[in-house]
Amino acid sequence: MTIKIKTEAEIEKLRVAGKLAADVLEMIEPYVKPGVTTEELDQRCHQFILEHGAYPAPLDYHGFPKSICTSVNHIVCHGIPATEDAIGSTGKLKPGILKDGDIVNIDITVIIPDDKDASLETRPYGYHGDTSRMFLVGDVSPADKRLCMVTQEALYVGMRKVKPGATIGDIGTAIDKYIRENNKKNPRNKFSIVKDFCGHGIGDEFHEEPQVVHYRNSDRRVLQPGMVFTIEPMINAGKFGCSVDSEDDWTVYTGDGKNSAQWEHMIVVTETGCEVLTLRPEETIPRIMVNN
Repeated sequence: MTIKIKTEAEIEKLRVAGKLAADVLEMIEPYVKPGVTTEELDQRCHQFILEHGAYPAPLDYHGFPKSICTSVNHIVCHGIPATEDAIGSTGKLKPGILKDGDIVNIDITVIIPDDKDASLETRPYGYHGDTSRMFLVGDVSPADKRLCMVTQEALYVGMRKVKPGATIGDIGTAIDKYIRENNKKNPRNKFSIVKDFCGHGIGDEFHEEPQVVHYRNSDRRVLQPGMVFTIEPMINAGKFGCSVDSEDDWTVYTGDGKNSAQWEHMIVVTETGCEVLTLRPEETIPRIMVNN
């Protein structure tokens, strides 16, 4: 399928959407603490998004029941916010209440309506902003802190490969190399890259071409200015295998029950590298990345 090249007008709409998505993550940070339910986090994000004239893209997307994804510990992605803990179809815990020592990924996607007068009671047509980050809940173990740190750096490694003339495959190959090198330095605690999920193009559709995998690959499609997509590596503390809950058809568990981490940014290819559309204030990377 064709990769859409966004116009300057479309890129500006995506900047607005990306900033709001990043703002949601900034807003919710003080509430991510032991004893809080993921349902409360969902409700706060939902209300904030609506108050800012946008719509939460995950809500009712292919039947997803909530406005954000909250993936705790061994949940790789697509965790469904809840008011209490539950046991999933695989026998693994689906955490609904945050506890001291947890790690949690909160994944935010918003839609800024193209029509400012559009109703927000249903999904409007508009442009998307998509981003996620890890949060440390209370006193987190050094091993889980390392997992989160390495995963964030893996995202940045992939982003540094983005420039005109590079290929989509260069992104995942660079991430793969980084994780392999990290494993050589830490042979007793090797990480693995999830292969079942990937980054994606984004614009007036939630998911567009290209798919951006995060492992070594030979995708030779060439990056061009105006392409907009996410990079969102998911790194497991154990093996890369995953399983999907057969009851809710969303929750993704690590196969071996070990923890997983994910970070995500939405970027646009520029003439000299890329622009990070979802950059947050605490990050030290530049918004405009010049990649040689």
